[in-house]
Amino acid sequence: MPAPQPGQPLHESCIASLPLVHTGKVRDIYAVGDDKLLIVTTDRLSAFDVVMPTPIPSKGEVLTKVSAFWFDKLKAIVPSQATKAAVGAHDENIAFEQMATLIGADLATQIRDVSLALYQAAAEYALTRGIIIADTKFEFGLDEAGQLVWIDEALTPDSSRFWPADQYQPGSNPPSFDKQFVRDWLEASGWNKQAPGPELPPEIVARTA
Repeated sequence: MPAPQPGQPLHESCIASLPLVHTGKVRDIYAVGDDKLLIVTTDRLSAFDVVMPTPIPSKGEVLTKVSAFWFDKLKAIVPSQATKAAVGAHDENIAFEQMATLIGADLATQIRDVSLALYQAAAEYALTRGIIIADTKFEFGLDEAGQLVWIDEALTPDSSRFWPADQYQPGSNPPSFDKQFVRDWLEASGWNKQAPGPELPPEIVARTA
């Protein structure tokens, strides 16, 4: 696969000198030696657990910079690293009791408490910048010592919904600084939410970028 030209959106990475070990919805993961991974955040966009064929220019750069900011700002709460789920894999919501059954009550409680602490700290900071973090998701893993580690991405427009605080009214649907705009367009397009996803028109790409 030829490398993308400068300025072109990156739909699929290609690093011939490194083995590709995993391709996620948005991120490609390469092995660097025996103990390190290189995570490339592409310009791919997924919605309803389907990767769209149309990339969003500079999306990967924005996600990386936003994650780097939050990982650093909230590092006192939990250490961080990164990884991702498979293309097409559906994220499943489960109750706390189900999580405790799967991974144990102690670890489940730690994850719940850390998640709430991360969200509270991030939401309070974002509000000082005029942004409401309506919701988000966190992913965690365990390092070789069994320590909880915050992985994947951190409060990006892909994993969160951001609303302008000055336009929020209870019961309303405020404009979003995230991919909800694309989701709304897809909902109205008549697409059946099954792969393959539709090509995004240029005006939707431009308003999302």
